[in-house]
Amino acid sequence: MSLRDIPLRTLADTPTTLADLAGDRAVLLVNVASRCGLTPQYAGLVKLQQEYGPRGFTVVGVPCNQFMGQEPGSPEEIQEFCSATYGVDFPLLEKTDVNGPGRHPLYAELTRVADDGGEAGDVQWNFEKFLIDRSGAVVARFRPRTAPEDPAVTSAIEKVL
Repeated sequence: MSLRDIPLRTLADTPTTLADLAGDRAVLLVNVASRCGLTPQYAGLVKLQQEYGPRGFTVVGVPCNQFMGQEPGSPEEIQEFCSATYGVDFPLLEKTDVNGPGRHPLYAELTRVADDGGEAGDVQWNFEKFLIDRSGAVVARFRPRTAPEDPAVTSAIEKVL
């Protein structure tokens, strides 16, 4: 099964897949949280969506409460925070476990991919980013402190468009 076909649920609890959400677009999948020191990265993610969206790209946010309880809200609270605070207009999935025994099957596949330092394995923290090309292959992994506007991220996006 391709990454693009793994069953997912939106923040509004609607069944979906990456193929449904993104069509044939490239995807930057990011586990997000509203109460994290890295939460301001939402602004950069919105900027990427605005800049690259028209060229066949989308960000997909995956709320996660596994890192010090930094995403405690209900789906409605998460949606309100994201849209009111940052103007998020990219798709958001349901709150998801990215590590541990309850790890979502999508993240079971994603965490097999190494970052640029050659390290695969667990997601380190909120705002870890996986770039997935139009065919569903993971082509890059960026650790949480790598900002969305970092040249490594934008260069990788340019390459898949």
